Amino acid sequence: MAFAPATLPDYASYATTEANLWTKYTPQQTTFSLWSPVAEAVTVNLYKQGDGEAKPFETHPLQKEQNGLWQARIKGDWQGTYYTYQVKLNGHWLAETPGIYATAVGVNGKRAMILDLATTNPQNWKNDKGPTLASPNDAILYELHVRDLTASKSSGSSHPGKFLGLVEEGTTNPAGLATGLDHIKALGVTHVHLLPAFDHRSIDETALDKPQYNWGYDPQNYNVPEGSYSSDPYHAEVRIREFKQMIKGFHDKGLGVVLDVVYNHTGQTEGSNFNLEVPGYYYRHKADGSLSDATACGNETASERAMMRRFMIESCAYWAKEYHLDGFRFDLMGVHDIETMNLLAKELKKINPSILIYGEGWTAGDSPLPEKLRAIKANTTELQSIAAFSDDIRDGLKGSVFEEKSTGFVSGAKDTEESVKFGVVGSTNHPQINYKQVNYSKAPWARQPWQAVSYVSCHDNQTLYDKLKISNPGATEAQLQQMDELANAVVLTSQGIPFLHAGAEMLRTKKGEHNSYNLPDEINQIDWNWKTKHQDVYDYYKGLIALRKAHPAFRMPTTDMLQKHLEFTTTKPGFIGYVLKDHANKDSWKNIRVYYNATQTAVPVTLEGSWQTAVAGQEIALDGKRKVSGQVEVPPVSMLVLFQQ
Repeated sequence: MAFAPATLPDYASYATTEANLWTKYTPQQTTFSLWSPVAEAVTVNLYKQGDGEAKPFETHPLQKEQNGLWQARIKGDWQGTYYTYQVKLNGHWLAETPGIYATAVGVNGKRAMILDLATTNPQNWKNDKGPTLASPNDAILYELHVRDLTASKSSGSSHPGKFLGLVEEGTTNPAGLATGLDHIKALGVTHVHLLPAFDHRSIDETALDKPQYNWGYDPQNYNVPEGSYSSDPYHAEVRIREFKQMIKGFHDKGLGVVLDVVYNHTGQTEGSNFNLEVPGYYYRHKADGSLSDATACGNETASERAMMRRFMIESCAYWAKEYHLDGFRFDLMGVHDIETMNLLAKELKKINPSILIYGEGWTAGDSPLPEKLRAIKANTTELQSIAAFSDDIRDGLKGSVFEEKSTGFVSGAKDTEESVKFGVVGSTNHPQINYKQVNYSKAPWARQPWQAVSYVSCHDNQTLYDKLKISNPGATEAQLQQMDELANAVVLTSQGIPFLHAGAEMLRTKKGEHNSYNLPDEINQIDWNWKTKHQDVYDYYKGLIALRKAHPAFRMPTTDMLQKHLEFTTTKPGFIGYVLKDHANKDSWKNIRVYYNATQTAVPVTLEGSWQTAVAGQEIALDGKRKVSGQVEVPPVSMLVLFQQ
């Protein structure tokens, strides 16, 4: 029953910003609220369980209030009772819905539950806190899928594929090397970025004994954790408690948690929770009344509409407060409008000044929202407290994600140097970048370096190792390893926010698959035997992270500082050199020289004065005991870092 725009009244006058739309529980009464200016009647149905039961044991009407608000206050203690709403429209009752503001749901998310959320808090929850950041680019992000990290037997996890598996301590692979949480902590990253872990549609929570897999980009209930990652999806409180235990487990280790959120579309269109409350309102339509689809998922939401904007802001604020989340990554952020994103960021920063907000600065198709209003990469300068992914550095380093055989800087592609340099300066304005030669952006798009997220691989497309292998068919394993290490060496020494795909530090492979969103564990899981096989790669990544954390010169917070302290010294085919000078960002090292050599031969450089070696080839020694002067060689396909105290 989707409505074309012609039949949709202008709900702007109905939009309610004051009324509380969340179900409010006290032991004395529960208040149910729903916004539906089109409804002729609204009821709430009460159930004893989250599934089964053909009929509710009680049904109550909601009363019509002002501005499209419907409410019912039901006396008594209803803790643990499940419920659904139903809206009557044009003489017909629509299907039951848990309501878009549901915070607890039963199996498969069909019914909401009345719950005193305080009863789900782990011990000492009120003192739980994530890491504080002086600048967003002090963060080092590690993107993982809840299931992937522990699904393999090699993880040694006793909660494979679950929230609790992510924070289990003391797990090891068959060779006795640390896996899971201990591995992540030892690696040195500051934040884990979880692929969508809110309640999504694709997984049947009643059939978890059967193999099922999905990334989770098909939202069902936005304000509830996914049930398949809990030990019991049938009892609504369990997934909430375990999600909080997971957050606290990370926080206790000093790690922050970022949640990947997908407000740009819903997994279902016709029968979505949005459409069961106010059909058509929450989505964008084309001029002919058909649904717009800038997400390539069948629909796109209308963030510029007052009640969708309100929903997004309140939903994120809810996660930040109730679950103590440390950040949000917005899927297809370009589908959202700039104003909504800025209002949202402002609210989140009030809750937690260190909160991270970043997203994909693009859409997957055209939208009725004018380009100048979209939260796309080109408009990042208009975004406040929000960063965007840099596809410039990503494809500059390894080749286009859209062309399998395409190569990048580390794999010998020509004319990629300016794209890499652009990534090094965090997509900002720097006098030594020739913007005409940058692959995608022909002008700086970040106001400050932390507005660019530097990465070379993520869950999408091939893993870094697979991409390098497919695009360099003649390369040996040793050469592929060198390319892999150089790619993330550039990422981890760039001025933006560095972002690593979980397992890249062990040459993760998905057997060449480029879109594994619904493929089995066999393809997606992290095989912890890779760590045994590639311990030198892991040690190299760990060393690079230690270098970045110890030296603030690699994470300058402002463009002014960067322009003053970062100077490129050499740019030639396959070779880039620059200096971070005069105690950049109050670094203990006075001057730092960085060289990226992507060529197959050693490149000699001439030095003035005496320098100490921090990184040369596979070797990382931050104490810099090896001194060099005069002429020094940068080994083939590697990074050299020198410093003066």
